[in-house]
Amino acid sequence: MATENCDAMNMDPDADLLCCQQEAEGFKEQGNAFYIKKDYAEAFNYYTKAIDMCPKNASYYGNRAATLMMLCRYREALEDSQQAVRLDNTFVKGHLREGKCHLSLGNAMAANRCFQRVLELEPDNSQAQQEVKNTEAILEYERMAEIGFDKRDYRMVVFCMDRALDSAPACHKFKILKAECLALLGRYPEAQAVASDILRMDSTNADALYVRGLCLYYEDCIDKAVQFFVQALRMAPDHDKARLACRNAKALKAKKEEGNKAFKDGNFEAAYDLYSDALTIDPNNIKTNAKLYCNRATVGSKLNKLEQAIEDCTKAIKLDETYIKAYLRRAQCYMDTEQYEEAVRDYEKVYQTEHTKEHKHLLKNAQLELKKSKRKDYYKVLGVDKNATEDEIKKAYRKRALLHHPDRHSGASTEVQKEEEKKFKEVGEAFSVLSDPKKKSRYDSGQDLEDDGMNMGDFDANNIFKAFFGGPGGFSFEGKLCCDVFRIYSSLHI
Repeated sequence: MATENCDAMNMDPDADLLCCQQEAEGFKEQGNAFYIKKDYAEAFNYYTKAIDMCPKNASYYGNRAATLMMLCRYREALEDSQQAVRLDNTFVKGHLREGKCHLSLGNAMAANRCFQRVLELEPDNSQAQQEVKNTEAILEYERMAEIGFDKRDYRMVVFCMDRALDSAPACHKFKILKAECLALLGRYPEAQAVASDILRMDSTNADALYVRGLCLYYEDCIDKAVQFFVQALRMAPDHDKARLACRNAKALKAKKEEGNKAFKDGNFEAAYDLYSDALTIDPNNIKTNAKLYCNRATVGSKLNKLEQAIEDCTKAIKLDETYIKAYLRRAQCYMDTEQYEEAVRDYEKVYQTEHTKEHKHLLKNAQLELKKSKRKDYYKVLGVDKNATEDEIKKAYRKRALLHHPDRHSGASTEVQKEEEKKFKEVGEAFSVLSDPKKKSRYDSGQDLEDDGMNMGDFDANNIFKAFFGGPGGFSFEGKLCCDVFRIYSSLHI
């Protein structure tokens, strides 16, 4: 007598159906066992076998959907849960799982409809009630993020997307928006990481390609950025953001290169204008704009627009606090405008960052000039250049000494007399130092003249004056000497 089993030829359809159902239930039970053990891959295999045996059983699809959710395969889980409720519209777990899949994928409106259906079937279902609150929270975060983006409050957008992703971990739309705002905030590595994760799952995702290009664009890797923008447009020809970014990138590169060429050709006015035009293309491109400001500062210094050059360097540093070249350029402009304290500050910043011999030398030179600037500027006192000859120094002394001699201002107020006396003494000091090669050398090198035993506090300017003009022990603007002095004074056209 033949043994009865499901594999034997059996002409009874009901018997065949019962046999398949029993075998499918066995697969389901095995799937449940693996699910409990958290071996979701094996659970998936057995639930699939159960479905193959009985494709009209809603619970099998529901169980496989639950397994796929644990494997974070939400799109496949959504398909299974939708199939489950199509087979049985009263299947509460099926509706719940469909709603959770929609929610995980960021479709809060669709999720809400699923949870409302559960509440129609079971008004007191606490899980559905909580999920409704979650969908409402996500919708609110989406609303706040949209407002934040319009206001360029990108930190707010990132915050909202982080909160939304807590309930919608598989939503590419939320991830892309977060990544875009991270890029706009200059947090490029974080933005790139998010975009790259999406591209690993979907290499054709136009939004992720756009964000990846945006990061490169903002890091001044314009050629590579254009490649990503072009690729994004191939995937989605109507991608407006990618098209605008691609156009800006190409325009920025072209204008910057034009400015560089004009500068190399010595056409500084044109270069200045071209860099200015480039700065208007995209205010969000921080790194490139920092370089453009520094380039314009370089041109400005060539055009003797030193204060504007300092301002441009400051703008570059504000955009990129690590931009050493901008600190160096600004420091040189400060040196050229004799703002030595500011120059020292910038060179100190540079030397703290990069300990090179060159930067150490620049810092020491600025510190020396600062030290020298705090002393009396004898060249200014005499009104001569630092490269003045011995004769030029003598002529300058003659003019200034006669101009400020106290006897010449004997009829002036006490206040004026004191001021002229002070100036007369300074003129004498200046001549005493600059007419002596040794003292002049020490003075020019920033050394203290007191080290030579010269105490300017006890300095007698009259002695220098008498020695220079060869007059008697006392000097007065009266008598014969007075006439001689005025004759000399007049011949000098003071």
